[in-house]
Amino acid sequence: MEKPVNQGWNAGLYDSKIGYVSRLGKGVVELLNPQPNERIIDLGCGTGDLTHVIAQLGASCIGIDESADMVGKARHKYPSISFEVMDGHEFRLDKPVDAVFSNAALHWMKQPERVIESVRLALHEGGRFVAEFGGKRNVGRIYEAIAKVLGDYGIDAEERNPWYFPSVSEYSGLLEAQGFEVRWMELYDRPTELDDGEGGLEHWLDAFAGMFFAGLAEEPKREAYARCSKLLERELYNGQHWIADYRRLRFSAVLGAGRMI
Repeated sequence: MEKPVNQGWNAGLYDSKIGYVSRLGKGVVELLNPQPNERIIDLGCGTGDLTHVIAQLGASCIGIDESADMVGKARHKYPSISFEVMDGHEFRLDKPVDAVFSNAALHWMKQPERVIESVRLALHEGGRFVAEFGGKRNVGRIYEAIAKVLGDYGIDAEERNPWYFPSVSEYSGLLEAQGFEVRWMELYDRPTELDDGEGGLEHWLDAFAGMFFAGLAEEPKREAYARCSKLLERELYNGQHWIADYRRLRFSAVLGAGRMI
């Protein structure tokens, strides 16, 4: 099997063309309901916008991300907040925290049991795990177009697929297996308008699907993007904006709630 290609992150592109990720994540912050003086981890913090929002509400929030480029940008934007380069599969903390928060990051972590273990070890008893990420059949239409186009280049898209998009039953079962009580979980359709009008899909492919097109020179890569756009135009382009076929899994869980002592 071909070795999966890691996604490279461009923090500048992320901030300038993919700003809707943080904008739409503010509802997850509301579900978290951070309280003054709570200690909170923002897992997969990107360039730190939601870490900053949480800190503004009075919590002590630390952002962690596997991408050094993202963390560097976050430190530059928000120098008063701590940001660290850490892998969500294996991060460890010196002291337990009150909550772990995550927005649009867990679907990049393909070993969810290890991620949940890291979160469990980071929390004290009764601590909260609140997150949103891609759920079952997220960007299904876009993925189908990518797979069809890449097939003509002799590339198996599934062998390069970096995403983990679980169902409600699958992910709630993983949480419960490690001692979490799922208080609320929902899988819902969230058609998402991409920034930058006609160029929105190309920016999305650059930001989130680069690993699929690895090895293609710039000209054939742009040709492949154009072919993807052609396949998706009727369904996902409204004449002014691209509308990505997002489906999100949002949940709130508590560690050890209801255990008998």
